[in-house]
Amino acid sequence: MRMFLGEYQPNITEGSRIALPKKLREQVRGDDLILSKGFEKCIFVYDKEDWVTEAQKQVENPISDAKTRDLKRYMYAGASESTIDSQGRVVLPASLLSYAEINKRTAVVGAGDHVEIWDLDNWNARIGKISQELSA
Repeated sequence: MRMFLGEYQPNITEGSRIALPKKLREQVRGDDLILSKGFEKCIFVYDKEDWVTEAQKQVENPISDAKTRDLKRYMYAGASESTIDSQGRVVLPASLLSYAEINKRTAVVGAGDHVEIWDLDNWNARIGKISQELSA
């Protein structure tokens, strides 16, 4: 079973590119990725095959359910295809950078079945909140 692990802090470079850390890239099958709006203002990065698996779970939920419809809209409207270039970089769409409030400094986080890209300050605030809640 593949597992995305770790926390890294690459910067956004010219052309809205980010270098995915080698340990994370090695887990991706091929070079095709799906980028989408994540929760709590981050960008989800899925291996294309894993995205199809995750999307299938949503397709199986009844369209008559309002929450299901909204989640599908959220997932699909904000998603885009991308590829890893020969230098291990991925171009991040302006709409996702804006959504996640990412300027230059990032946290790239392995989250098990996917990767998350955060603005570094937002990530530090989020992980601080998580740590506080877990120790309470």
